Amino acid sequence: MPITGVYFIPSNPNASTVLATITERLHTALADEPTLIGRWFLEHKLMRDTPSCVPASASQRQLQPRYMQFLSLSFHSNHGFIYTSQTPGNGTQHPPTAGNPASTTPNPSNPAQSSSSGPMIMTTVPLPSCSALFQHFGYACQPLWCHRHTVTVPAGVVYDVGDFRVRIGDVRQTQPAVRVRGTVVEIEYRGPSLVDSISAQSLARKARAAQMGPAFATALDDDDDDDSGVDMAFAEGIEDADVDAEYAASAALIREFWARLGVDGAREAILLPDVGKEAKDRLRKLRQPVRQTVLDDKGGFQVDEDPDPDAGVDVARQFMEIFRFNR
Repeated sequence: MPITGVYFIPSNPNASTVLATITERLHTALADEPTLIGRWFLEHKLMRDTPSCVPASASQRQLQPRYMQFLSLSFHSNHGFIYTSQTPGNGTQHPPTAGNPASTTPNPSNPAQSSSSGPMIMTTVPLPSCSALFQHFGYACQPLWCHRHTVTVPAGVVYDVGDFRVRIGDVRQTQPAVRVRGTVVEIEYRGPSLVDSISAQSLARKARAAQMGPAFATALDDDDDDDSGVDMAFAEGIEDADVDAEYAASAALIREFWARLGVDGAREAILLPDVGKEAKDRLRKLRQPVRQTVLDDKGGFQVDEDPDPDAGVDVARQFMEIFRFNR
């Protein structure tokens, strides 16, 4: 669960993008020489609730628009991401799909949040289900939801630059009209990371429990030869404030990296509300006995087809905030 920042530089329909400029400055403005390591792509679809045909009375408050966003990322290919507005007045509303919800609170001081529709819920689903759900809402729920646009990054490029991984690409709108929207840059900090350590410990615990099987779930807590005590010692010394501090420090490094490129007019999405929520949830689970983390609600053994269903949720939030334009 690396720490990232996303920057979007819009362009006029008939003008060239800044992709070539950013690529050149990666090679000339930085101390470390970038290494081309591959390609990447994404697809993002935005839906908005349909306004009521009944005029609002003077006594009624103007309702905030509600959004539903679907995102797929080539570098997180096990699942797709769905980001939905909460129902007004219901902070426990779940999205229309299964997953672990996470509400967000808009932050007016963040430029990427200036057009936020209010608290949002993030969930992940298997990638084929993501497309099927979008088709369902576009067809069966058409009176309630309207498809606003689809944008893609069809041919992005990935570079490693020192402690950073940089993904850049032109954003192309494919619906309702074909046009170039601008250039997106995702900067991922890959240096020593407490957040990555939390994720690695959590995945290692799940893998160890899966290997031993349900009959041995309780024994994990009692076996002196097992290394589950390492998990507990690691987790006990970390607080949520430590996770927040690492996100803030990494964000400062990402912003410094971006500033060296000298590209003006970018929209920034970094340190959004609820970024780091899943890492904190994993930290809390590491503090629990192993038998509480490997059994499902019915007491059976829990085996996930997706080894890491929370992978990429932070960067997905950032892409979705950036792409909620032309609503």
